[in-house]
Amino acid sequence: MKDTAHRRRALVVGLGIAGIATAVRLRQVGWEPVLVERAAERRSSGYFIMLFGTGIASAGRLGVLEAIGDRSHPRLTVHELNRAGRRSPGMNPANLPGGPRLLLRGDIEQALFSALPDDVEIRYSTVPTRITQDDSAAEVTLHDTASDTTVTERFDLVVGADGMRSTVRRLAFGPEDYLHPLNYMIGATVLDKPIGGFSQEQGLVLAEPGRSAWIFPFADHAPGLLFSYRTDDIDAEFTHPAVESIRAAFGPQPSDPLLESLFTAFEQAPDHLFDSVHQVRMPRWHRGRVALVGDAAWCLTLYTGMGASSGIAGGELLGTLLQRHPDDLPGALQAWEARMRPFIHAEQNTALTMRRLFTPHDRTEQIMRTAMLRLMHAPVIGQVMDKIMNGRGMQNKTFDVAAV
Repeated sequence: MKDTAHRRRALVVGLGIAGIATAVRLRQVGWEPVLVERAAERRSSGYFIMLFGTGIASAGRLGVLEAIGDRSHPRLTVHELNRAGRRSPGMNPANLPGGPRLLLRGDIEQALFSALPDDVEIRYSTVPTRITQDDSAAEVTLHDTASDTTVTERFDLVVGADGMRSTVRRLAFGPEDYLHPLNYMIGATVLDKPIGGFSQEQGLVLAEPGRSAWIFPFADHAPGLLFSYRTDDIDAEFTHPAVESIRAAFGPQPSDPLLESLFTAFEQAPDHLFDSVHQVRMPRWHRGRVALVGDAAWCLTLYTGMGASSGIAGGELLGTLLQRHPDDLPGALQAWEARMRPFIHAEQNTALTMRRLFTPHDRTEQIMRTAMLRLMHAPVIGQVMDKIMNGRGMQNKTFDVAAV
């Protein structure tokens, strides 16, 4: 029998990067985490992501950095293309401040999951349906959708790491909609082979007003594919199969052979992500014994590249401050939020700038984007541009938010 009588119990909702990182750190500092996940099993798929210095430092302290690895190609090059086939130098993600690691989401999730002790309880097909609190505990009703059974249990802490449309957020903070739409859509998947005519180390970008397609290469894996486009009606995008909505967004001009091959690859992929782009903006991330972490709390969006890094850092820092305030849960949560919020605020603002790099909104932004890329590749001027980018929030990507 496990000796858990001395351990405080924490319910962690969500088996993604933020949730597993939180559970790993909570266990390290002497808590007993219980993980629940809506899905029937742990997902193994995942699209292209970058792990910046913030996440690298936290992953190192959690003891999972070596297991996460690095799929960056040492000879990676990125080409900007247009539909006429013209090429020009593009923005190489590996050259961003801090030298991020290029990875698949599953690389991080698997490394974190492997760091969980075998006796940490994980319940699949389980969702919270009610949360109440008193002075001594948070009482949570959990529904097992597989067996259609319900239990109510008490926890010292509830952590909502259940994504942008968080159930924990709704139950604990009320029905207010904290989602702020950017009026963009993304479609992402991982391919099973490089795109015809291009080598393993070549990345591709087709950026047009209001839409873009990206190929992200890896050293030891087929590339990732990302579509991004502007929309005036988010709900309408979900009324058709994802590939049909994406095709329509790149019309009415006929697609060239390269773009057509990307549509086909997306359609034939065994799984994909297709979703609207939102930020979550909240005046506070904790209420009583409930705290939100990762996308449930702040959702920096794919455009910042900081979703994984902020999720790991947020979970690691939460556990660290609970350890430093062992008998003062309110004080620990307040200290955690005070440390995280300036960093998250800066990254949410950076998302608007980074979105322009991913997908120019209109013809004016496309011209500005093209000019900036040319300057970045010009001698001397490129060095000045690097300094400008570092001065406009990019340095936050390497800031060790959890080093306290």
